[in-house]
Amino acid sequence: MGRVKLRSFWPTIRYVAGLAAALQLALFAASAPAAEPGAELPRFASLRAGEVNVRTGPGMRYPVEWVFVYRHMPIEIVAEFDTWRKIRDWQGTEGWVHRSMLSGRRTAIVTTGRRSIRDVPARDARVIAEVEERVVGQLLECRPQWCRVEIAGFRGWIRRAVIWGVYDGETFD
Repeated sequence: MGRVKLRSFWPTIRYVAGLAAALQLALFAASAPAAEPGAELPRFASLRAGEVNVRTGPGMRYPVEWVFVYRHMPIEIVAEFDTWRKIRDWQGTEGWVHRSMLSGRRTAIVTTGRRSIRDVPARDARVIAEVEERVVGQLLECRPQWCRVEIAGFRGWIRRAVIWGVYDGETFD
């Protein structure tokens, strides 16, 4: 008799778990400022999750072509369709993701070799950290030649020519 009670209890748990997952997805989608329709295209954003399915088209019926596995990786939004965004990564890979998988947080990725993070935006400034290719950091500020970043707890300046995630001539603070 204990088994019968246990079995009848599982549909309730599944229902509650499904409801909780749907609520979490709805809250996640509602807090995706980079993916809002009507914003200028193209624009940079970043991946919100550590595993993002990239599809061949804008919808769940399209097959998954890639799975991005780097949380906060910068991406460029190049097109929109309903709640789907066509994105491009730093290597030119394109595909469609749901807007809930994107964040307005600006990040950048080091594109070439080992690079220095400096304490001030100058070539002869003190080096405070060295970063390898494919390391991702948060963009804090960008000037014409340099961007201020935070990578692994280090805050400093890196030449914008060695990162991807900011447009030529784009400045912000």
